[in-house]
Amino acid sequence: MFFQNKKCKPWKKKDYVLSVLQFAIHAIVLVGLFALTVLMNVGGNGFIDYVTGSETFLNCIYAAVVVFVLCAIIYLYYFCEFRDYLTRAKNIAVLFIVIELSFMVCMAMGRFYSIFARPAALCALLILLLVNYRTAVFTNVIFNIMLLCADLFCGSNFSSTLILGQFITGIATGQLAVYLVNNVSSRIKVFGMGFIISFPISLLAFIFSYKPGIKLMQVLEVIAAGFTSGILSVVIMMAVLPLFEYVFNILTNYRLAEITDHKSKLISKLIQEAPGTFQHSLVVSTLAETCATAIGENPVLARAAAYYHDMGKLKQPKYFTENQHGYNPHDELSPELSMQIIRSHTIDGSELIKKYHLPLILADVAREHHGTLPIQYFYNKALKFTEGDLNIKDYSYIGPKPSTKIAAIIMLADGCEAAVRAQNDRSRERVEKVVTAIVDDRLKLDQFSDCEITMREIDIIKNTLEDSLSGVYHERINYPKMKDKRINEFDSSQKSK
Repeated sequence: MFFQNKKCKPWKKKDYVLSVLQFAIHAIVLVGLFALTVLMNVGGNGFIDYVTGSETFLNCIYAAVVVFVLCAIIYLYYFCEFRDYLTRAKNIAVLFIVIELSFMVCMAMGRFYSIFARPAALCALLILLLVNYRTAVFTNVIFNIMLLCADLFCGSNFSSTLILGQFITGIATGQLAVYLVNNVSSRIKVFGMGFIISFPISLLAFIFSYKPGIKLMQVLEVIAAGFTSGILSVVIMMAVLPLFEYVFNILTNYRLAEITDHKSKLISKLIQEAPGTFQHSLVVSTLAETCATAIGENPVLARAAAYYHDMGKLKQPKYFTENQHGYNPHDELSPELSMQIIRSHTIDGSELIKKYHLPLILADVAREHHGTLPIQYFYNKALKFTEGDLNIKDYSYIGPKPSTKIAAIIMLADGCEAAVRAQNDRSRERVEKVVTAIVDDRLKLDQFSDCEITMREIDIIKNTLEDSLSGVYHERINYPKMKDKRINEFDSSQKSK
């Protein structure tokens, strides 16, 4: 999941009520999981005695209070840091399903194998890939506090040293896993990280399990438990991540790699039916990736957004210049009809992306990458056929304007690439003038008012586009032609072979 720095929308009363209600429901589910942990630890016969005993009953109350307090802390964190994340029920569901799944797996491994064999990094890794880095660090601490309280209040027979050791090991493991896996785009490399994570877990497990006179076999069991924890965290994460990606339509770097493969359905269709648009998208993807890196945005997401930004042209590819070969069907249409065809490709692209169940951020970029810009060519053409004034808004894209930095990057990269490609003179000086004109035009038309992109970032993007486009469309050397005699000699030598 990628947060794209959208402006936080004002909340209505129902937003508060629904978000709090969902947190309360999941808090009750977690209380139920704590009760299940008690049942697993003390058995069916001792469960009633545990929850009704004079001393152990208080433990149950403490556990319930801890769960609701931790859920409240999580709510406040998201409310203050990522408020828009709470407005979608599926986001809250993803967050708590990860916590609940990780909790059940950890409790089961601790009960039936070893407390140090718990895949304590599982929750942090899933949150890292499904939400973001900062939230993974925060959730890792909260999750391990939850495990600590479950060990303290749910009838476990672990010693206080082992419980404390597991708490410290769990936090350290989760933080290390988040640090190592962040920005790793290969699933194979992530799997390899599991072995790296296992070493510090095994060391800490040995330290907290050590007793004078400990036997070699016990040492090996503790080390094996530590290795199990690290490897199991990664294995389970890799197994369930595709389910989260598919069921909740979540965008991760791994899914981005899959949907930008040239064999994926829509891209394959674009290659076959609109090859000119595909080539344009390829160049824009390179530009967008470079610009995103320059301002600290996700370059993989920028590349994917560029691949899909013009997907709406698939509906009528021959009406777009890059797919035409001499014949222009707009010559036979009225300016109004031509404008409607051109304008609709943003909406068509957004709907097509949703139809194929691709991430919504790609659909948003497809719809926003022209913002509310006027379609100047057909506006000017229409002016020749009318005596009165025309409303420029009737010949403009319907928007919305870019709402994220990625959408703003695509708008600029798309416009600059098309403008530079149309130039006969592609010298460095000319490229700089064209790029500056495109950027200034977008600023004058207030296209970036709905996203939190700064003037400094726009200036960085402008400079990056100038450098990149000068490289893409650099001047070629005119090589001298071979004389006829040399060509004939070459042909003769080839035929004799």
